[in-house]
Amino acid sequence: MADNQFVHKGDVLYVIDPFDFDVAVRIDKALVDQRAADLEVKQAEFDRRQHLSDLATTPEEQQIFAGNAAQAKAAFEAAAHQLAQAELNLKRTNVVSPVDGYVTNLLLRVGDYATTGVSNISVIDSNSFWIDGYFEETKMACVCVGDRAEAQLIGYSRPIIGHVKTVTRGVSVSNAAAGTQGLPNVDPIYTWVRLAQRVPVRLAIDTVPVDVPLVSGMTATVTIRQPSADDRQSWTRRFGAALVNPIFDVLGAGEPPRRDCLQSAPQQPAQVSALPYARVPPIPSAAMLAPGLTPGIDASPRLP
Repeated sequence: MADNQFVHKGDVLYVIDPFDFDVAVRIDKALVDQRAADLEVKQAEFDRRQHLSDLATTPEEQQIFAGNAAQAKAAFEAAAHQLAQAELNLKRTNVVSPVDGYVTNLLLRVGDYATTGVSNISVIDSNSFWIDGYFEETKMACVCVGDRAEAQLIGYSRPIIGHVKTVTRGVSVSNAAAGTQGLPNVDPIYTWVRLAQRVPVRLAIDTVPVDVPLVSGMTATVTIRQPSADDRQSWTRRFGAALVNPIFDVLGAGEPPRRDCLQSAPQQPAQVSALPYARVPPIPSAAMLAPGLTPGIDASPRLP
């Protein structure tokens, strides 16, 4: 594995020394076999006491053997879950890429320690690029979902073509912070000149020129294109574009908003993307792990 190398989903990024994890799996397997044998014996003892008459046993003795069988069952299930966790840890010693992308900032070397919860390698998803444009609130009346957008990266002549996907519905306001008493902390001093807020607009990428590489964090000049001129040939629209819009700009009111600009709340729930997680395997039967240990009251156990 090399820095900036392209990897596919499922490719091994690095391998953790599996010795300790393999030993843990072997120990847990032995513990499961021990718990399975103990459960089989105590369950058989309990079943035998259930079939004895009151002359051969007492209710107290039956309760004791019933409790022993229940405790053995709980111990067996706990050992089985512990084994499943150990097997999963052993499987995770092979760290694989969850997506198709590029390895970046690779500082890992042979012999380094891997600490739980600490990132030591990064993979940039090649299918997750997007563009964020920050527009003044006075211009937001002209930004509509679905509008054509062009992003001119610094250093490249050909623009990236996309469209407006979503518009952020909230930005941070300094005066909204709560004070020490939990009340709004409003600054009593205001300047005469108030700068317009910047509203983030998420752009989806449609077309990328062949000679333009996508690098996360690059700077671009974003331009939102209005609908084609064929849709705005009426004299009222030309009059508004020539006279009304400049007046709105001078007064600080911005351009008049377009109708049905932003999408309403979706009727269907949004799709959630999540990493695949390991499911708890079913607990095997103790009789399968220790067969022939308790064949019956009159028969001797058949040890493997």
